[in-house]
Amino acid sequence: MECDLNAAALRARAVQAAQGHAPFDLLITNARLLDMVTGRERAAEIGCVGGLIASVQPPGRAQAAQVTMDAAHRWAVPGLIDTHMHVESSMVTPATYADAVVPRGVTTVVWDPHEFANVCGVAGVDFATDAGRGLPLRCLTLAPTCVPSAPGYEASGGDFGPEVLAELLARDDIYGAAELMTMQPLLQGDARVTGIVNAGLTRGKRVCGHARGLQGGALAAYAAAGVETDHELTSAEDLMARLEAGMTVELRGSHGHLLPDFAQALLALGHLPQTVTFCTDDVFPDDLHSYGGLDHMLRRMIGHGLPPAWAYRAATLNAATRIGRPDLGLIAPGKRADIVLLDDLEGVRAARVFADGQEVALDGRLTVSAPEVAPPAALTGSMQINAVAPQDFEVAAEGPQAEIATLCKPRFPVWGRRIVGVQDGRLVLPEDMIRMAILNRYAAGAPMRVAFLENWGTWRGAFATTVSHDSHNLTLFGREPQDMALAANTLRESGGGLCVVADGAVQAHLPLPLGGLVSARPLEDVASALSHLRETLDDLVDWEPPYLVFKALFGASLVCNAGPRLSDVGLVDVFEQRILTSPVL
Repeated sequence: MECDLNAAALRARAVQAAQGHAPFDLLITNARLLDMVTGRERAAEIGCVGGLIASVQPPGRAQAAQVTMDAAHRWAVPGLIDTHMHVESSMVTPATYADAVVPRGVTTVVWDPHEFANVCGVAGVDFATDAGRGLPLRCLTLAPTCVPSAPGYEASGGDFGPEVLAELLARDDIYGAAELMTMQPLLQGDARVTGIVNAGLTRGKRVCGHARGLQGGALAAYAAAGVETDHELTSAEDLMARLEAGMTVELRGSHGHLLPDFAQALLALGHLPQTVTFCTDDVFPDDLHSYGGLDHMLRRMIGHGLPPAWAYRAATLNAATRIGRPDLGLIAPGKRADIVLLDDLEGVRAARVFADGQEVALDGRLTVSAPEVAPPAALTGSMQINAVAPQDFEVAAEGPQAEIATLCKPRFPVWGRRIVGVQDGRLVLPEDMIRMAILNRYAAGAPMRVAFLENWGTWRGAFATTVSHDSHNLTLFGREPQDMALAANTLRESGGGLCVVADGAVQAHLPLPLGGLVSARPLEDVASALSHLRETLDDLVDWEPPYLVFKALFGASLVCNAGPRLSDVGLVDVFEQRILTSPVL
């Protein structure tokens, strides 16, 4: 729980300490301060009273302190702020996530728990707020707006209409409305989606966005509706369009191939706009363990030529301003004492981390506890499916051949058409294609939906996952029905997770029993298991970067984005308002 910076007694003590009439609780000496306002570097002594910075002065001017700490000429920067992320994407608990990122200098995250919410509704949001409350990481939890992400085009484990959003946004522990992915319904004036946006605006809380593919008048309409942010940029042109539309841009680290172009676009401007922030969005556990979270984003942007002062400003002052937290983002009198001492400015290597005036990490390890919270039953029993059989992956058809609709290309799919053979009343999968299948895991007895995918490489096995944005229904890829059935049943028994099958045997398996999304095991164990699974699948699939990559499997069912997708309803295209329950035309 944060300390109250506006407590009269605290402010009074800070006033006295700043003038030398009372001791500081903590005095950090010999620091090299990188000023987020001026961009200048200067030697400084930082005096704190409780969770409040009371004084930032040149060396030698500070007075007595209860505790004096020598920064040894390390860089001092504000605590880093991740403006958009999903803890669940790292497949570990919030406490484990905090243990990973706080020692790296991240003190605040804006968490959209829409993965938990899509699995078990409001219980998932409650778990997020409860689990984040006692951590050394400040978790600003948002109310998920897309549960499901495309109503009518998919089913999930929750259903959040305007009434649910209004109730969530009335809570003090909910800091805004999370990314609104239902773009087309909003632009068309859909009552449900408009009501969700208005619930946030009525409460005076931020409404965050997801504007993948919107341009021109559609982008303007999206912003005019009250949506404030976007992180779904696919080009430097997207970046400039959103800046010119007045939106808060959350440049994300999860699409690394775009970062060089973003850096060059910002450098061409000659300054860092106040509306540019950084976020991680989704970080897999092996990447989190090896490279970190938001600190890795800063390293990459600095590596692509962005001045360090710009990168840190995006992750501190700009972020604090855009999320409406003027107490954060600066090392200055009157601000919250979230302070990071860095051994390496460009390498973003933290030596000591303070949050609310308390040291919370030293030399890469937490110095305080990150308590775990017991998950609700809805999260531990989310695999409500019957056993799967190989024939469930076959598609019925008549005649010697049939014309079918296909999903063509990963990441940015388009509709395709093919003539394929029919044998024994079933479609024959061509040699150059694979199957994709989705089963609603929240309703036992739901039908399996199957599509044929083109340009997805050559597969020699099957992959199953319950991490499948954003409904997180059981999703499978492969050629052989027997392998796909074994993968599905393995996850059914383990409560969800990821599984690779080849030659009739399980080759790799990562159980994720908390909502089919998260493991309670240590990050190192989860990271190792995912690395093994990724390497196993690498030997079975011919990837073609940057689009046909391992990560593309988890977004292949993101039906709110442009283009055709497969969901538990069938082949769908939200933008075209099209649903095919079978690929056979």
